[in-house]
Amino acid sequence: MAFDISHAEVQEAVRRALAEDIGTGDITTNLCVPADARASGRLIARESLTLAGVELLPLIFGGCRTDLSHHSGDRLQDGDEIAVIEGPARALLTGERTALNFLQRLSGIATAASAYVRAVEGTNCRILDTRKTTPGLRRLEKMAVAAGGAVNHRMGLFDAVLIKNNHITAAGGVREALNRTRPAGVPVEIEVRTLPELDEALACGASHLLLDNLHPDEARDWIAHIHGRATVELSGGITPENARAYAETGADFLSSGAITHSARAVNINLRLELLA
Repeated sequence: MAFDISHAEVQEAVRRALAEDIGTGDITTNLCVPADARASGRLIARESLTLAGVELLPLIFGGCRTDLSHHSGDRLQDGDEIAVIEGPARALLTGERTALNFLQRLSGIATAASAYVRAVEGTNCRILDTRKTTPGLRRLEKMAVAAGGAVNHRMGLFDAVLIKNNHITAAGGVREALNRTRPAGVPVEIEVRTLPELDEALACGASHLLLDNLHPDEARDWIAHIHGRATVELSGGITPENARAYAETGADFLSSGAITHSARAVNINLRLELLA
């Protein structure tokens, strides 16, 4: 799964990342390294991981030659080469940290997503991400989720309706909330907390239900009660360790904010060699 590096949000994220690190200039590199020195940098995976974000390297190392050995979505092992960058030594050193920050973070998200996806293999259940992303990096992080094999949920508040419990309270009830969203023209999902709310939502024609914080046994009973009348998403406390138990309840989707908000940065390093 390649990253869309032509998207304006992606290009702006890279520009901002470089600007905040470089500021008025990389004084260490500019003082220590001759302006005419040339180098090669090899990016190496230092653990098993699912790669994401490698397509950003040409944006980060502008003016350098970048050869990708792997692409986003590839599964790598410790020692695998990710890419080789060749160009002015100063450019490689100045962009090193920004490149590693993106690749380690995004590959960490892809690796987390792939763990959930592997946990539910063989079921009809798919893994969804959430809006629990790093401010300003949502598009990149959702690309990383997709690289890990999971499915992107809504991008933001603008492209789908998700009626949560506070919306129901503020609207005056399940029926009121659903009735107000009928003209939306976008997908509509509603969270229900009790069986009476569930029945009311189904009676109002709800086609996508969110069930939160249920034990797998409870979820199985609720899904049996729904009996195919709506698509079901389960959320709340779902981990790679228990995801299969939730998937086997008959749910269509499992969602987890931890894929993005708690992903561990993976270990990737850059080995620099001077060129003659």
